[in-house]
Amino acid sequence: MSIEENFAKLDEIIASLENKDIPLDEAFKEYEKGIRLVKQCSGAIDKIEKDIITLQNGDDEDVQDEF
Repeated sequence: MSIEENFAKLDEIIASLENKDIPLDEAFKEYEKGIRLVKQCSGAIDKIEKDIITLQNGDDEDVQDEF
């Protein structure tokens, strides 16, 4: 799933956890799903940040080579 799809699923999980009538065992399962999704999103965002830093560093070197 894409990051956007993961965030949408997290929104659904949060909404279900905000429901006061949810049984505790179901709430715990939803919480576990949410934690897994957060870790996936975090990993994907970290990768994107590293890619951006790599691109920025590569661009800096190209600019320095021109001078």
